[in-house]
Amino acid sequence: MNKQIFVIAAVLWFSWGGFLWANEQRPINGVVISADGTPVVGATVKSLSTNRATTTNDRGEFTLDAGEGEKLTVSYVGYMTQEVAVSGVSLRITLAEASNSLDEIVVVGYGSQARSDVTGALTQLKGETLKQGVSVSVDNLLQGKVSGVRIAQSSGEPGAGIDVFIRGVGSIRSGSTPLFVVDGVPLSNESVSAGGANFGLGSSEAKNPLNFLNTSDIETVTVLKDASAAAIYGARGSNGVILITTKRGRSGEPTLTYDMYIGSSSVIRKLDVLSAADYRAALPDPAYDHGGNTDWQDVILRNALTQNHNVSFSKATESGNYMASVSYMDQEGIVQSSDFRRTTARLNAEESFFDNDRLKVKMNLTASDIDETGVPNGNTAGSDGQLIIHALMANPTRRVRDESGEYTNFNMNAHYNPAYLLHVFDDKTNTFRVLGNVEATLRILPGLDYRFNYGIDKSTSERSSTMYPNVTDRTPLGAYVQNNRSSLTTLLDHYLTYNVSVDKHQVELLGGFSYQQFKFSGTSFGMENIANQGEGVAPEHNPGYSGIPTNPGGFAQENELQSFFGRANYNFDDRYLVTASLRADGSTRFGEDNKYGYFPSFAVGWVLSREGFLKDISGIRELKLRASWGQTGNQEVPNKITQASYSLSPSSGYYLYGDLALINGTDVNRTANPGLKWEVVEQFNIGLDFDFWNSKLYGALEYYNKTTKDPILNIPSEPLSPTTTVWKNVDARLVNKGMELTLGSQLINTQAFNWSVDVNGSTLSNTIEDLPVSELYSGSISGPGLSSVYANIYKSGYEAGSFFMLKHIGYDSEGKDIFEDVSGDGAINADDRQIFEGAIPNFNFGLNSQMRYKQLDFSFSIIGQTGGYLVNNTAINLNINSLASDRNVLAKYYDAGASTTNAVQLSSLYLEKSDFIRLNNVRLGYTLAPRNLGWLQSVNIYVSAQNLLTLTGYSGYDPMVNTAKSVGGNQSLGVDYTTYPPAKTFMVGATIKF
Repeated sequence: MNKQIFVIAAVLWFSWGGFLWANEQRPINGVVISADGTPVVGATVKSLSTNRATTTNDRGEFTLDAGEGEKLTVSYVGYMTQEVAVSGVSLRITLAEASNSLDEIVVVGYGSQARSDVTGALTQLKGETLKQGVSVSVDNLLQGKVSGVRIAQSSGEPGAGIDVFIRGVGSIRSGSTPLFVVDGVPLSNESVSAGGANFGLGSSEAKNPLNFLNTSDIETVTVLKDASAAAIYGARGSNGVILITTKRGRSGEPTLTYDMYIGSSSVIRKLDVLSAADYRAALPDPAYDHGGNTDWQDVILRNALTQNHNVSFSKATESGNYMASVSYMDQEGIVQSSDFRRTTARLNAEESFFDNDRLKVKMNLTASDIDETGVPNGNTAGSDGQLIIHALMANPTRRVRDESGEYTNFNMNAHYNPAYLLHVFDDKTNTFRVLGNVEATLRILPGLDYRFNYGIDKSTSERSSTMYPNVTDRTPLGAYVQNNRSSLTTLLDHYLTYNVSVDKHQVELLGGFSYQQFKFSGTSFGMENIANQGEGVAPEHNPGYSGIPTNPGGFAQENELQSFFGRANYNFDDRYLVTASLRADGSTRFGEDNKYGYFPSFAVGWVLSREGFLKDISGIRELKLRASWGQTGNQEVPNKITQASYSLSPSSGYYLYGDLALINGTDVNRTANPGLKWEVVEQFNIGLDFDFWNSKLYGALEYYNKTTKDPILNIPSEPLSPTTTVWKNVDARLVNKGMELTLGSQLINTQAFNWSVDVNGSTLSNTIEDLPVSELYSGSISGPGLSSVYANIYKSGYEAGSFFMLKHIGYDSEGKDIFEDVSGDGAINADDRQIFEGAIPNFNFGLNSQMRYKQLDFSFSIIGQTGGYLVNNTAINLNINSLASDRNVLAKYYDAGASTTNAVQLSSLYLEKSDFIRLNNVRLGYTLAPRNLGWLQSVNIYVSAQNLLTLTGYSGYDPMVNTAKSVGGNQSLGVDYTTYPPAKTFMVGATIKF
């Protein structure tokens, strides 16, 4: 009995002792870091059982008394709250960024708001979520990330332009480019780089004006989509607004970061033209068999290398912060001889002065120097084509070089050895750009602040293009052209903000004045009959060494924008929200009768989740209903179009004196229209924001109706007018409407494993209404016998840029084309053309997934679209009758049994769906964060693949293409003309933080 009592007592003793040990309150040391290993400064660490709490220091470290197994919560604004159990005496806690924090501060026009107070339709992306793959410019980073935003590439060339469409096509002639604002400075949409010369192979477009930004410097990108969000920018907000903010110093110890990657790129796919063996079997004339075996796509394409290096350091103090960075990028193009090299430097600094930080002064300064080498691949080339089309249609039985080692001379008109074209052509562009602004904020009274913002955007560009003497019929004697371009934009903002809170009422008022001046100028000169390649001094270094000077040219333009703006935000009890704004813009681009335009907006929000009937439902974290209406403008029209234009011409001349000397007469080139006014975009939006079950499901649902009114067109003038056309506002309307859905989920959120997914999708319906002319045309087609043939039509009742062509039914027994005879007259001609669906996809979507398991991270993104079409102008140049002219063809035309005698006509034979699904990016990384090295915070090593897989029925290089082929200023949509092909890229990189 005594033994039993002893055993029971011993068991109780050890059990109680173990319980006391397990719950003993002892100091627990820990560190809180973000997913990339950066310390999170100021995070709150709290015990759920004792309510003890502390915050992390400058190194992200904390100390808190807690017992074994005790639950702690770790939280910080912008990050998901993490719950961890105490295990041991040392903890390492990784916080994942929250995509939908209600306390997150989002950037809006001329200020910022808590996301919970926003009434407009906007999306903010953090810079870290955008750093995937090789990207030269920030606009390309938006692919698949924002509902209602579609990206189309004019070319896959490094640094080439990109088309960004926000909620459809907003104008017939003015393009659809949104306004970009960098650190408070609105950028002009004018090109800052010089255009290329045309040596008979087309002139390539100017480069992307956003190339100057180092994407590693970006902190956030905010897309303003509806009129309530964008109307504060008035005359330039009709196509949406994209706000870009760059990084600043953060609290904590100074951070030194080295970021680098290297990559290898190759063509995303090769076009299926006939191989040498198949070509021989298909030849109608054996004389076209030249005995070789050449894949001409392989000749001009290559595996291209890219390297990028970025060094930055930053620090925040009690009174200010600073961030500085230097970067270098060297990207080879996948086409031989093309490349892009950029060096950038940035300095952001902020400091506070006087009592309680009464005066704050902030400076942002960035400079970039870009060197680009191009190839003869112009979108304005005619039926003769340019480099890419010459490579595709080159006879595969020809050799690159002949028996003597020289480049093979094809001895053909309008068709040349593509390797030889690369050899005799040289195109170099240098662009230097500086963007900077100084912003001062003075607190006049509590809640009343005055802000001053002065910005400068200065660029100079020089482009030297050389075609050396050659054996083709394209500039055979050689020529050199230098185009120079400079631009200067200055900005001056003055505005007051007033914030006041009384009980449950919160009011924010904004009122200000803005002035922006734009200056552009350029010169051009050249030489003809220059020395042979390799003789003497290259013309880019000494144009006067040889040749005959050509007539120089130049231009200069200046326009100004003067604006007054105001906004009021009202918040009652964090439940009812009201926003109203008004902007008045005056532009020198418009006539005296309509110098100013006025752009109002109004929006309301109702936070249902704070109402008594919902606030006690634990599963509803946020539920907010929004509605907005507003008007924005579009001033993207040529300068001086409201004024008459005259020129002297001998064709209008007369003989005045007895010596019969011809006196030049005066021609009227443009009819004045002082009543020309702004294009106006009126938009209605209704949205619902939601967050359920602690971010297990969150997102937004939007409906919008966006109508462009008073479009500016160059249309036929009235009888007896001095010119055949006149610029005027017409009563037509361009209507875009659709739905947008964004869904996200924090599927798993534990200390060891975190997984979040977000998907977005948008629908779009586009219609032209009440166009006062029967139709307008655009989308010029290049090909033999296709001069003045246009693919796009603008017509009432149809979507913008619908396609207009013959309907191809098939082939007869002899392989002849069969077209539908619409007129029924037994003949196929222009009267039989039909209108087909256009290029605008009616559904776009994206899927993004991020996972982290301990130190391992994995992410991928998928993008896609349906409902759009493309005119494959490349296929037109590779049609079946090329077999009869010593050229190659697409295999599908030969396989279909088409006759080589078929004439080339624009028809639905070349109209293809642009539907696709693309694995846009895949990334796998591992983070090392050694705790015993005080000088090293973290090392993240990763591998990544870009454009890895594309599922599409489109036979061209890329279904996301949009070659600029405008006619009469009317924008073209959905024409693919042998653009520089896109690339798929594999890369390895590292981010090291000290």
